[in-house]
Amino acid sequence: MRAPPLLLLLAACAPPPRAAAAAPTPPGWEPAADAPWCPYKVLPEGPEAGGGRLCFRSPARGFRCQAPACAAHASAGRSLRASVLRNRSVLLQWRLAPAEARRVRAFALNCSWRGAYTRFPCERVLLGASCRDYLLPDVHDGVRYRLCLQPLPLRAEPAAAAPEPAGPAECVEFAAEPAGMREIVVAMTAVGGSICVMLVVICLLVAYITENLMHPAFGRPGLRRQP
Repeated sequence: MRAPPLLLLLAACAPPPRAAAAAPTPPGWEPAADAPWCPYKVLPEGPEAGGGRLCFRSPARGFRCQAPACAAHASAGRSLRASVLRNRSVLLQWRLAPAEARRVRAFALNCSWRGAYTRFPCERVLLGASCRDYLLPDVHDGVRYRLCLQPLPLRAEPAAAAPEPAGPAECVEFAAEPAGMREIVVAMTAVGGSICVMLVVICLLVAYITENLMHPAFGRPGLRRQP
């Protein structure tokens, strides 16, 4: 059976369907493809700047913060973000413009947390210029943290002029939710619901026993026959 000529004409003139474009990765959030490692050094506490052991970590490529397992917090300039995971770890990510990235030799990361009357330092990290993320393995629940990332400019030659600053420091604040307390509340809610269901079943059973066993039903007396 042949199709009508009008349908064939419409099918020939219809434009081909477009393929759905994949959402591109935001530029600058991930390191370059030729940077498989991120060198960093955790500096000791105190005024001294030296010391620390050089370490390497692989970047977190393709990471996406998805609720409810992750809560994202961004800095005022939107160039630094902290993804607080449910396992009390925090992934810190940052991005730079290509022109600004060429003037950076390293990044200085300062961590502090807010106490009752003052702030306390928690960690100081020096990261390489190729790094675009850093993982804080363990944070405390209910504590207000503040992370500040400062790009360090390239060192100027002795005969050259002073280098331009690579950029101001970006800071982000966050507080990890108490995951243990949340799980306790969920468990107590589930147990409370089960107890309510059991009480309803027991009440219905008691009512049934009271109606049918404690008070037996008597048949209606029949009418006596007249002699």
